[in-house]
Amino acid sequence: MADRTVLVTGGTGGLGGAVTAAFHADGWRVVVPSREAGAAGEPSGPVPVVADLLTPEGAARAVAVATAEPTAPLRAVVNLVGGYASGGLVHETPVEEFERLLRLNLRPTYLVTHAALPHLVAAGGGAVVCVSSRAAVSPFPGAAGYVTAKAAVQAFAHAVAVEYRQRGVRCNTVLPSVVDTPANRAAQPEADHGRWVPPAEIAAVIRFLAGPESAPTSGASVPVYGRA
Repeated sequence: MADRTVLVTGGTGGLGGAVTAAFHADGWRVVVPSREAGAAGEPSGPVPVVADLLTPEGAARAVAVATAEPTAPLRAVVNLVGGYASGGLVHETPVEEFERLLRLNLRPTYLVTHAALPHLVAAGGGAVVCVSSRAAVSPFPGAAGYVTAKAAVQAFAHAVAVEYRQRGVRCNTVLPSVVDTPANRAAQPEADHGRWVPPAEIAAVIRFLAGPESAPTSGASVPVYGRA
């Protein structure tokens, strides 16, 4: 029986599948929200919950499921929900598109963390891991909304680390370059995919940051660039 729970948002995506597998293999109870009900999985696999994480109610519902097992208290939250879109330069980008990327990348991270923090504190501490991007520290043209949103995720994680340090909750961020997922390969068929980072390798870093092995580490931004 698992003795600790992790809530993994975006756990059904290309990176999310590797992250949920890494935690499950390590003996965690894994709770995975999604906006729509999916096919039933194995009874011993991840625990699904239908929740719209763009709303406070959905975030609260996901956290309620993650904290519903007294013998496996919530010890970690992994914020993977987000998205990318390219476009024109800043003066060519409608404010609606800029705000859409902020909402998609930052709002679920804030709402889920906001709902989970009291439970992590009450359980004696835990970890939050957020996913930013190398673009947050090394921007490229044509993606101002994405770059700004991922930089905001990184700044939010730093704020959580400072505010909850004395309450036993750590918060760290990983910064991927290009993740080697089927969707990214389809979008960039001519790229050198061997330079990209396999999801399983990023998942191992996330699991480490969520577990007791990384107890001294909070407020870190960890590059997971591979050779990209």
